[in-house]
Amino acid sequence: MSDVSEQLTAAVSDYFDMAIQAAEHTGKVWEKFIQQPTSAEDPAACVLNDFSEALKELGEAMMEHPDKLIDDQMDLLKKQQALFQNTVLRLMGKEVEPIVEPEKGDKRFRNAEWEANPFFDYLKQLYLIQGNTLKKMIDDTDGLSDNARRKVEYLIRQYTNAMAPSNFAGLNPDVINKTLETGGANLAHGIEQLTEDLEASANGALNVAMTDTSAFQVGVNVATTPGKVVYQNELMQLIQYSPTTEEVFKRPLLVIPPFINKYYIMDLRENNSLLRWLVGQGHTVFVISWVNPGPSLRDKGFDNYLLEGPVEALNVIEQITGEKDVNAIGYCLGGTLLSATLSYLKKKRKERIKSATFLATLIDFSMPGEIGVFINETTIAGLEKQMDMLGYYDGRQMSFSFNTLRENDLFWSFFVNNYLKGERPAAFDLLYWNTDSTNLPARMHSYYLRNMYLNNLLREKNALEIDGVKIDLSAVKVPTYFLSTSQDHIALWKASYEGAKVLGGKPRFVLGGSGHIAGVINPPAANKYNYWTNDCLPEDSDEWFQGAESHRGSWWPDWEAWIQEQGSAERVPAREPGDGPLAAIEDAPGSYVRMRIQDVVGR
Repeated sequence: MSDVSEQLTAAVSDYFDMAIQAAEHTGKVWEKFIQQPTSAEDPAACVLNDFSEALKELGEAMMEHPDKLIDDQMDLLKKQQALFQNTVLRLMGKEVEPIVEPEKGDKRFRNAEWEANPFFDYLKQLYLIQGNTLKKMIDDTDGLSDNARRKVEYLIRQYTNAMAPSNFAGLNPDVINKTLETGGANLAHGIEQLTEDLEASANGALNVAMTDTSAFQVGVNVATTPGKVVYQNELMQLIQYSPTTEEVFKRPLLVIPPFINKYYIMDLRENNSLLRWLVGQGHTVFVISWVNPGPSLRDKGFDNYLLEGPVEALNVIEQITGEKDVNAIGYCLGGTLLSATLSYLKKKRKERIKSATFLATLIDFSMPGEIGVFINETTIAGLEKQMDMLGYYDGRQMSFSFNTLRENDLFWSFFVNNYLKGERPAAFDLLYWNTDSTNLPARMHSYYLRNMYLNNLLREKNALEIDGVKIDLSAVKVPTYFLSTSQDHIALWKASYEGAKVLGGKPRFVLGGSGHIAGVINPPAANKYNYWTNDCLPEDSDEWFQGAESHRGSWWPDWEAWIQEQGSAERVPAREPGDGPLAAIEDAPGSYVRMRIQDVVGR
């Protein structure tokens, strides 16, 4: 017994030593993290002020019908009383039906103890009852503006999910068991990981590590499709991929990724790389790899991205291949940029893009999705003041904001795993890409937020001007292929559908399964999800879906059949990158994609 006692004492002593050392270091990091200059003009303060106004509107609306509020509170008291009585009966050995159960797919309460143990079952049900009541109170409130309702629903969701008992070490059976198994070492390891994440986070936002970043290296086990960087300027490197077929289509293919993320979401692994698949179909593929901008590029605007991105890429492609005409693909914001490029070239009488494909793209921003809770004059003005000071918008702040749109999956699950259970996140290439953030130049981001999201001017005829050219998307007549995804929370499929109606050419609209990433990066070999097609494009998106036909598997072959119908089936001998008039600068994936935020902003 004395040996066991001594071992236990030693283990406890070691734990406290680790905890003290970690606490000292963490204290320094927290001090640095929280002692950032704050004012009413900071974006975080502006967001809080904006949400405060929404809560004020909620309170006033609730007081208009206090009877509903009282009914909801009485219902809450009844359910809490019933839960207490049920718990007493369970402790007496009797079986009872639960008052409330988690929604299907709620991963927070998977441990059997949440149901088998009366104490944990009580905590779980009490939490669910209270959370559901809060939501019902919002739903029952009339006279609340749509804008305020979205904000309040978002805020209440953040609050209720943050207060889940699973997020607290002493209330989560998984964490309690882990603490008993390790003698508390898991909590010490969790403090160390929290410290590391705080050091790597942007001001005001905790970016929880989602994957083992040491398991991946760009150009080694992600972004490995062979090719060469054949051109570069301040904003982009242009990559030409090596052919894998003896002949290739005469018309080259230009791929424009979003500049809010790195391009290699389309080139993660060999078996799910869209770029590698396109090469394998016989396309001469060029892709833009955007720079990760720092303060020196603060004055680069949307016009620069258009002129120094796709427009310059077209000139380079012509030099290399001798072809004026190309097909183009734009993904997300890259598609938004592509649409403006089409109009710009139309007005310049240089219609060199003969078909345009838009992947999960917004052109009409009237339905911005959940990110709309952050889109308003107050928040944007505060953000602009911060960007004016820094010269850029920190990509880590954007990652944090997007993660709060799926907070349980993209924040709290990792919070529990990393900091409470003290475990390292698993190696996952998609999440590695997701954490490999990029900044945005101050001028460009301000223009994008105001003109697209806030005022929705891109779709308006001649409302925007780029390099002296009025943008009119309705005048664009090239055939277009729109791929949206049914569960996309960033570019809602119905919003993307509205964009398909703006351009003047003949559109093909296809709806894929899953979300913003998985629905797009869906290789045929995986045989996952499905997609819907309808040759008609009625005014109403619901009508389109009612008449759509469902197909099993990937949309990629459907696109390949469509692109060959656009007059681009003629083939020529394969083109090797670097063999033309422009010498290769370096091997793909190039140096721009390897730039991490810490490299360009100094922390």
